[in-house]
Amino acid sequence: MATIPTIKTNVAAISIFASAGMAAAKFAVGIAIGSLALISEALHSSVDVIATIITWLVVRVSDQPADEEHHYGHGKFESLSALFVIALLYVLAGGILVESWSRLREGAAPPTISAVPFVVLVIDIAVNFWRARALHRTARETRSQALAADALHFASDVLGSLAVIAGLALTGLGYAWGDSVAAIAVAVMISILGLRLGRSTVETLLDRAPEGASDKATAAIRAVPGVVGVERVRVRMVGPTHFIDAIAKVPRTYPIDRVEAIKQTAQAAVTRALGDADLTFTAVPVARDNESVRERIMVIARNSGLAVHHVTVHDLGGRLTVSIDLEVDGDMELTAAHAIAHDLERSIREDFGEDVEVDTHIEPLEPELPHGTDAAPERVETIKAALSRFAGGNGAIHDIHNVRVRDTDAGEIVNFHCRAASSMSVIKVHENVDEIERALRRAFPSIKRVISHAEPPRA
Repeated sequence: MATIPTIKTNVAAISIFASAGMAAAKFAVGIAIGSLALISEALHSSVDVIATIITWLVVRVSDQPADEEHHYGHGKFESLSALFVIALLYVLAGGILVESWSRLREGAAPPTISAVPFVVLVIDIAVNFWRARALHRTARETRSQALAADALHFASDVLGSLAVIAGLALTGLGYAWGDSVAAIAVAVMISILGLRLGRSTVETLLDRAPEGASDKATAAIRAVPGVVGVERVRVRMVGPTHFIDAIAKVPRTYPIDRVEAIKQTAQAAVTRALGDADLTFTAVPVARDNESVRERIMVIARNSGLAVHHVTVHDLGGRLTVSIDLEVDGDMELTAAHAIAHDLERSIREDFGEDVEVDTHIEPLEPELPHGTDAAPERVETIKAALSRFAGGNGAIHDIHNVRVRDTDAGEIVNFHCRAASSMSVIKVHENVDEIERALRRAFPSIKRVISHAEPPRA
């Protein structure tokens, strides 16, 4: 399957040969019969040849990826080439108008009329109509301004050839001014089409947002799950690519990896909406109206780079009481740890008011990767038997299984699974399992930590 750069260069290359052939034919016939209108149209086609060569060269550069000097790619080379071609067209149009007015004023001899110029012009119309459609279709598919400029040139060639046919017909009917008027018509059409193309090209160079692109991008980003709102969207075109800068609001309680997933989803959504798009997504964390007190406290701790858990919140007649477990380095001196806790409590009061009651329990931070080894099978069986005994006395917990015991530098760590009634609440399960864990640590002081996993009965 051909790539977009290959398609654009192939179409541009075919246009070069077609333009050159038809320009040469019209110029030769125009000189032979002395028709200013036909010579003007031939010169117009010659400019098209130059423009197509420029287009063929430019599209090979414009599709190169971004580099250290061109961070937004090379797409604007197409806009610059389009401006150069527009300048050529206006120079040509001015020259034609001057010569046409001179002939009308001086009464130059009319051209010699025969079937040859009409045959050449009909063939030229057919070729240019085919080329204009092919180029316009490719320009629309590849968003190429250079190819769009070429398509307009060939469309103007069709109109120009029709004007020349009309002028030659008027001359054949005895109106000597017909050829000069047709040349003026060609110049006017060149000017109008150049103005249309120039406006589009200048708007691109001035970074005018494409019509409707900002609304489409905003709607696509706003529809992404997790985006609370869109603050600002800016769109610019560089070649076929939409470069979009967006500032979007996301809940401040979201972790970084979830915000990154929102960014990736937004990029995909914008690409679906606009085609070729490059999105720069700036996430602004905001507090949602339904944010709970616990979530707000977790955000305050996270913003301070602190690890907290077991956040408990109570409402005592309009006054909040908050209890927090704060993890710090176990080797830290109490004075430093207390200062960290004090700063956290002050941040919470600044957010909720001075009357909030905050108590912080300081505990050592568990090491991430404590060195450990599996305990001997005999030790595992001893621990399992003790767990089963404590569960039997409890009554609510049964079927102790998947018991694992590890020896670490900090002490023994025990993991086990158990079962409880399906209808039992999580609170009740936790209370009963916690009772078993405490009993196990009392019986085996070397056990540092117990991690349990409660399951419903087997089906």
